[in-house]
Amino acid sequence: MAKYLLVSFKTCPWVQRAAIVLREKAIDFELRHIDPDHRPDWFLAISPHKKVPVLRIDDRVSLFESNAIAEYLDETIAPRLHPETPVERAVNRAWTDYVPTFADAVTATAYADTEADYHKAAAKIPVPFERLEKALEKQGSGPYFNGARYSLVDAAYAPFLQRYAFLDRVKRLGHIEKFPRLAAWSAALINRPSTHSFPPAEFEELYRANLKRRNKWVSQFIEAPKVAAA
Repeated sequence: MAKYLLVSFKTCPWVQRAAIVLREKAIDFELRHIDPDHRPDWFLAISPHKKVPVLRIDDRVSLFESNAIAEYLDETIAPRLHPETPVERAVNRAWTDYVPTFADAVTATAYADTEADYHKAAAKIPVPFERLEKALEKQGSGPYFNGARYSLVDAAYAPFLQRYAFLDRVKRLGHIEKFPRLAAWSAALINRPSTHSFPPAEFEELYRANLKRRNKWVSQFIEAPKVAAA
């Protein structure tokens, strides 16, 4: 068996995507977190773009970019998560290519510097939500993108639907419930064990702490963690 090392920042959604695929395939791997502000020399030596994720295989080969990692794992290790027919695979890949656009729109409120910027960003969220709602209408009864069978599309969207849920709890956005298929898909992905590298409540606290450190407009709505009595 090959030895797999996945290098990560704790709250990076792109690494989470790769970790989901590894878990869906029941691959034994080491998840090693590094500090994004102090990237170690050994990491810089194996990461061509100096970014995470990097999947190190047998301490010889470094794969990078989450989509490339997911495709490699799907081509080399069963079970296949892509659909069986070429047309279905092409549709899935096309929707996977939409993930960066979806992610930017859905999480933009986290990076808004002012209240006006926040509301401007929040107003754009229904556009990608509506596109996914229509795509899901064509994909059957669910609970996943292709129906009953989990796929690489599910792994790609899960981290960003999870982060929308986190942001919605920091300050109410109130969009996803207007899109019932998307809401059901999001719930199914968030409830799936492979989505989580940490216990869900612990990860949400990590995400909130990271959001607070950014000191953007929305961070004022994050309560300070409660200190236990001595």
